[in-house]
Amino acid sequence: MEPIVQMNGITKRFPGVVALDHINFDVKPGEVHVLLGENGAGKSILMKVLSGAYTPDEGTIVLNGKEYKRLTPHLSAEGGISIIYQELSVVNWLDIRENIFMGRLPCKKVGPAHMVDYATMNKRTEELLAKVNLSHRKPTTNVGDLSISEKQMVEIAKAVAFNAKVIVMDEPTSSLTEEEVQKLFTIIRQLKEEGKGVVFISHKLSEIAEIGDRITIMKDGGYVGTYQVSDLTTDDMIRLMVGREIKGTYQHAPEEHYQFGDVLFECKHLTRKDGRVKDVSFSLRKGEILGFSGLVGAGRSETMCAIYGAAPIASGEVWLNGKQLHIKNPYSALRQGIGLVTENRRETGFFQNFSNKRNISIAYQLKNSSLDGMGGITNDALEKKIAEKQRMEIQIKCASLEQLTSQLSGGNQQKVILGKWMAADVKLLIFDEPTKGIDVGTKSENYKLMRGLADRGIGVIVVSSEMPELLGLCDRIAVMADGRITAMYDIADATEEKLAKAATGEVAVSETA
Repeated sequence: MEPIVQMNGITKRFPGVVALDHINFDVKPGEVHVLLGENGAGKSILMKVLSGAYTPDEGTIVLNGKEYKRLTPHLSAEGGISIIYQELSVVNWLDIRENIFMGRLPCKKVGPAHMVDYATMNKRTEELLAKVNLSHRKPTTNVGDLSISEKQMVEIAKAVAFNAKVIVMDEPTSSLTEEEVQKLFTIIRQLKEEGKGVVFISHKLSEIAEIGDRITIMKDGGYVGTYQVSDLTTDDMIRLMVGREIKGTYQHAPEEHYQFGDVLFECKHLTRKDGRVKDVSFSLRKGEILGFSGLVGAGRSETMCAIYGAAPIASGEVWLNGKQLHIKNPYSALRQGIGLVTENRRETGFFQNFSNKRNISIAYQLKNSSLDGMGGITNDALEKKIAEKQRMEIQIKCASLEQLTSQLSGGNQQKVILGKWMAADVKLLIFDEPTKGIDVGTKSENYKLMRGLADRGIGVIVVSSEMPELLGLCDRIAVMADGRITAMYDIADATEEKLAKAATGEVAVSETA
């Protein structure tokens, strides 16, 4: 069967870096072709070449039987290529139908004028929402009011709206629950039956085995090989992707960490003004990692935002090292020793137009500035010293400290954010979905960093939708449902079954540790 698109010997260079080194890749009708590699392997850059966003220095692209030296965004879209990037490109202030038909609004002629055909747009949007299991939403719903997982489905609806031949999905399940993942897989299987080609980029190896047909593995911008998914085990994928064996990624060693210190942090009867968090109480001891489990919308991230001062509270108290804190906003939280690694790192984790140097050092300078940072004066030599220390300690891979953080891979962006909080010497660090869109090797590094922080006496709270991650990393796990903590398990007693049951609110609150 002839491929829909074929990329031959694609090479892309940036100053001082060979991002793609003679990569071969193709997509056939009716298949899911998985693209696998560590963060920084070049997967997203290869797809940007396919989308026309980047011009390759060498190689050719054959699309629908025609050969090109390069594609433009227009040629790519015209040829049936649709890409859903990991960092969603929806426009929050537009409604669902406007997002789906952006730049391609259906029009009708009314007298001498052409006007937007809202009736057609509404009907087509309803059909697309039903296809992606969002029929409970109206076409006129503002996208800013949707959850991250619903925004993901709008992106998919937009991709299938114009009869794309190849749909690229970059980490499409990173914000989805298990139930939503299965709904997505149903959509992908329907696309296969329609003869579409799907490029599936994911670091969740179990998903690859379930949905993939072929797999191309990349490493450090190079081409490792293309294989049938059925011919590879999970260990094979890791070995080919990383170049080494990775063991212990989820192995918890409680015997090494059971001697916890005094209570470091307490949250007492916390309730948000909007009612999304209700009477939440928990404590965290020195040396301990506390996990938060639950379904999307259970109140986990909402609780952390309230603690961090990013959402107003109606009642409740937070205490750190025996002192009650009065947190009015995130800046106040920083000054009092609390940091938050947010779920959406590109929107809220770092400044897009800042260098690595400035993104790493900014929290330190704000925390230690006079006049609440209003002076706007920075110390370049100090910035460089702080950033270089974190770059070495966390092993951030970047061309230079002057490089924009937005140009780094997702895993290294996460390291920059972590470096920012470590430089600011926070006493409590909250991680919200810390390994979202991160490869297995970088995940392992991040787990070691988190455990290292806890061992140094820094409070670590981890919100995650991946139960194996929580079970492998944490010492205790709180489960939330409907804005409340429904259970608290010591790691020795926790199982996936218990966490899942508590997430539905079927068990009473219990403190076992």
